[in-house]
Amino acid sequence: MKTFESLGVSLPLCNRLNQMGINTPTPIQSKAIPVALDRRDIIGSAQTGTGKTLAYTIPMIESMLSNNNKSSLILTPTRELAGQVTDNISKVLAGFKSINRLALLVGGEHISKQIRQLKQRPRFIIGTPGRVIDHLTSGNLLLNNISHFVLDETDRMLDMGFSDQLDQIIKYLPLHRQTMLYSATIPKVIEKLSRKFLNNPLKITIDEEIFNANKIKQGILFMKENQKFDDFLLQLQNREGSIIVFMKTKASTERMAIKLKNIGHKVSAIHGDLRQSQRNRILENFRNKKYKILVATDVAARGLDIPHIEHVINYDLPQCPEDYIHRIGRTGRAGAEGETVCYVTPEQKKKWVLIDKLYNVSNIQIADSENNKPKGRKKNSRNENRVKRKRYSHGRETRSRVL
Repeated sequence: MKTFESLGVSLPLCNRLNQMGINTPTPIQSKAIPVALDRRDIIGSAQTGTGKTLAYTIPMIESMLSNNNKSSLILTPTRELAGQVTDNISKVLAGFKSINRLALLVGGEHISKQIRQLKQRPRFIIGTPGRVIDHLTSGNLLLNNISHFVLDETDRMLDMGFSDQLDQIIKYLPLHRQTMLYSATIPKVIEKLSRKFLNNPLKITIDEEIFNANKIKQGILFMKENQKFDDFLLQLQNREGSIIVFMKTKASTERMAIKLKNIGHKVSAIHGDLRQSQRNRILENFRNKKYKILVATDVAARGLDIPHIEHVINYDLPQCPEDYIHRIGRTGRAGAEGETVCYVTPEQKKKWVLIDKLYNVSNIQIADSENNKPKGRKKNSRNENRVKRKRYSHGRETRSRVL
């Protein structure tokens, strides 16, 4: 079994990780840390929940400890992911006061607070592209001392249209730097981006069977739009533990939360129109289990790390097929078990075909669109059908494919 020390991590940093209860490196950490310590550029492909944040954070901390004049820039697509990365780094840096200076640069927060952080010469700068550019163009942020540059969830950044912003930011960075690009998927557009930003990078991927250890049981429900809500209520009734429900629009997220609250569910909603302070408060309350259900748009699909999420329900399919894996990755964190349900209406068949091409999940059929019961079974009484459907939807009678 590999240890962090065997990967080349210094003893003080190994001790700090042990204090945090992090004793054994994950597969992505085992592969990436030695390469990063050798100052190679990296393209890392790993699914959510595999420990990739520490895979790039640990080598950067090692470098900062031995060089007082260097700093790191980490870009993420969302405020939530930026905040989570900041929290994770802060926990490790608690044992190293000399480099424990960070700046979090995201929209939705008072810019004056961020300016104060930048004046303290932070060693780690974490932010979203838009706000980072705001500080660059206003002269608040200088990147001439950046020795490490990380693009986290790069596929999502490109999906969100940040390509031009990344081109703009790269102009401010030193030519001699280490760049690490992490993404759940590596389509051709990311390979093209890597040729522009990286120098002879090493590609590191985590095998499919390793991610399978997360034991995420997927269930697919084919039915008409007007059948979804009643079945959805049955899903909520028969599931214990925390649940995240994904909707396609901000308005539908709010409407669903209100409907569930009116019938007695403990629920809240999160989406991009909320102020950052509101989003932080909602996520903190969900972490503390003040409510069971979080209704969300894809703003919460990336970077949300709450270990007690046991179920993910895709009430609406994601607009981008690649977001499917990030949605279901909110459960089954760090090897735990989790269950997901995905509703597919006739109108969404084309979207589902694209998702299936990427992740091969078409063999997890639960119900057909006509009678909302498992195919191949005889029609029973209405009540019997209802009970069987609940059991079947909950993954006890279907061949649940593990991702």
